[in-house]
Amino acid sequence: MIYIYNDYAGTHSTALAAAYHLKQLPQSERKLTTEEILQVNYFNLLTKSDFGKIIFHGTDEEGNSVYSIGRKRNKFVVPALKELTLLLQGKYHFEEKIVFSNTSPTVPIAMSLGGFFSRGLGLDFIGVPLLVIGAKQCCDNIFRLVENTKQVGRTTFNENVVILENEIYK
Repeated sequence: MIYIYNDYAGTHSTALAAAYHLKQLPQSERKLTTEEILQVNYFNLLTKSDFGKIIFHGTDEEGNSVYSIGRKRNKFVVPALKELTLLLQGKYHFEEKIVFSNTSPTVPIAMSLGGFFSRGLGLDFIGVPLLVIGAKQCCDNIFRLVENTKQVGRTTFNENVVILENEIYK
């Protein structure tokens, strides 16, 4: 199975989701520390040139690949990837299930503003503290989103491509 976490930039909530998925962060709903957040692979490191790139984060304990993608505001990226996947599955007869999971609903305003200042304007001295505040505000929701995503991946047997738009998991 392949998991692909997606959001606007692909470098904040998706990086945290991939880290939770791969058990690189504590497996609980507790608030993360600043150090834990800033040590997450790809957290606040991707740039505009990385939009649309599928970034590999690792393989989970069940042998599933975990990726992320920044799709900007384009609502057609994930449906287009689904159609491409179905086309390739039909033509080349592979059965690998792919789960697309949208992390955007977990993003608080502090994280959005932090991403704008840090990634958009290059003002890390303003953006990074806001990103950390935002990550602390939403890390429990991201943890629950990841747990739900993995559960859906394990239990949807009749679909080869699953798209989860998600909601805030409280």
